[in-house]
Amino acid sequence: MGAHRYIAFDVETPNHANDRMSAIGIAVVEGGRVTETHDFLVDPEVPFEPFNVALTGITPALVAGQPTFPELWSVLRPVFESGLLVAHNAQFDMSVLGKCLRDYGIFWKERIFYACTCQMSRRLLPQLPNHRLDTLCAHLDIGLDHHRAGSDSEACGRILLRHLEAGAEVGSYLRTYDLTRLRTLKGR
Repeated sequence: MGAHRYIAFDVETPNHANDRMSAIGIAVVEGGRVTETHDFLVDPEVPFEPFNVALTGITPALVAGQPTFPELWSVLRPVFESGLLVAHNAQFDMSVLGKCLRDYGIFWKERIFYACTCQMSRRLLPQLPNHRLDTLCAHLDIGLDHHRAGSDSEACGRILLRHLEAGAEVGSYLRTYDLTRLRTLKGR
């Protein structure tokens, strides 16, 4: 894992099963700033539900001809391996990632460390009415086009930066996700 390199990511899903992604955004945080961003549409190869289309704006027509998760994995994997994974409500994003790997028969690793900016924000900004991404972005004056994977991942990265600037120690927020059992392990 790269020292002080964080890979903020966000996934959008096509339906309530949350076992495929229709989009993934990545923001690399290094040296006190967001150094690169990626925003991919993904062909989930499963049906879309109206709720998810309304939420994300992603339709079957938009993902037609886009790479499938296995086709995109060769691009995602080196980025994911270059730092600590971070997401907002990370349990969700880690679960979707784990299910995509499992369902496509891709073995990456058994376990991976991650941190959640929602958990960090609950502890560091307890005065807020809630710790949803849009609430935090409004409070911290961070731009957000909500439920767009690229924007959400960049916002997550910027929230992480604000917490680091305020003196937060990411190590105390590390969790371990078991990619074979698809769950966060107790302890670290």
